[in-house]
Amino acid sequence: MPQYHVYGVGNALVDLEYEVPDSLLGELEIDKGLMTLIEEERHHQLLEELADLHSRPCGGGSAANTITATAQLGSSAYYSCKVADDVTGAYFLDDLTANGVKTNLDRDSLAHGHTGKCIVMVTPDAERSMNTFLGITREISVSELDEAAIRDSQYVYIEGYLVPESNARAAAVKARQVAQASSVKTSLTLSDANMVNFFKDGLNEIIGDGLDMVFSNEDEARLMFGASSIEECLEGMKSISRQFAMTRGPKGAMVYDGEKIYDIPAKKVHAVDTNGAGDIYAGAFLHGLTNGMSFAECGELAGYAATALVQQMGARLSREQMTEVAKRFA
Repeated sequence: MPQYHVYGVGNALVDLEYEVPDSLLGELEIDKGLMTLIEEERHHQLLEELADLHSRPCGGGSAANTITATAQLGSSAYYSCKVADDVTGAYFLDDLTANGVKTNLDRDSLAHGHTGKCIVMVTPDAERSMNTFLGITREISVSELDEAAIRDSQYVYIEGYLVPESNARAAAVKARQVAQASSVKTSLTLSDANMVNFFKDGLNEIIGDGLDMVFSNEDEARLMFGASSIEECLEGMKSISRQFAMTRGPKGAMVYDGEKIYDIPAKKVHAVDTNGAGDIYAGAFLHGLTNGMSFAECGELAGYAATALVQQMGARLSREQMTEVAKRFA
C-alpha cells in the first residue's frame, strides 16, 4: 500500500477573516464572491481600512484546507508548498504539523520573505470574498515537489489557484506527470470563477489529456465549458476527467463515478460563512475515495462536512469536529 492516501500541492496562506456589510465591499471596490490577487501595498491598505474590525488568523490556502481535512478524517497526507521564515510561516507550518500533515517544509531552511495572507470578507448572506497577497507562495515551483512522496501516494491533488504563476503552473503540471508515470491517480479543483475566466488555457495545460478526478462548482463548470445547462456542464466535466464532483450550493452536488451520476441533495441549514466549503468537500471526498467508500457515500460524507463548516465562521473545522464527522460515517 502507498504511504500516503493523498499528496497535495498548492499555495500556503494564512487567512484573516472579517464579518462585513455588503456596503463595505462596494466602498473598498471588492469583487463579491470571488478571489482577487492583490499586491502587498493593497494588502496593507485593506488591513488599515479593516483595522476597527475583529479578525482571527487561520491556516489557509485552498489545497492546504483540503489536505488538512483529509488528514483530520484519518487519512495519511502530504502537502508541498512554500512559506517564508517569518511568524506567519511558522504559524502555517505548526498548523500543518498539528493536524498530522507531512510536508516538504523544513523550519531550519525556510527562505527569507513574507508568507502569503488572504483577507476574507464574509457578508451577511454567508458569501466570502477573498483578496490574496501571495507573498513567497508565488515562488512555489518544481523545487518544492517531493517526487518520491508523489509516487508513494494513492492520489495527487492540485489546486487551480496555482495557474496564474508560470512557475507554480509548471509545478502543477510536473506533479501530474510524475503521478501519471507512476500510476498514481490525479485530481484537480478548478478553484474559482476568476481562475476559469482568465486562465482557462493554463488550466487545460494542467489537465493535459485528462485527469482521474475533478472538483468544481456549477458556476466554474459553466464558465469552463461555455455551458448554458446542467447537462452541458456534466458533459464538459466528463470530457476532462474520468470521475468528478460538481457542487451546486443549496442544490447539493452531482457526482460521477465513471458510469453513473448521483444527484445528492443538500441539507437545509442556516449558512453563516461559505469560506472553505469547497475545500473541505474535496478533502472529505478524497478521504472516502482512498478508504474504500462508494462514490455515493463519498458524496454524503463530503456534503455533511461542508454543511457543518458553513454553519460557523472560518475555513476549517477543528480536529475534534472532524473526528466526530468521521465517526458518523465509520
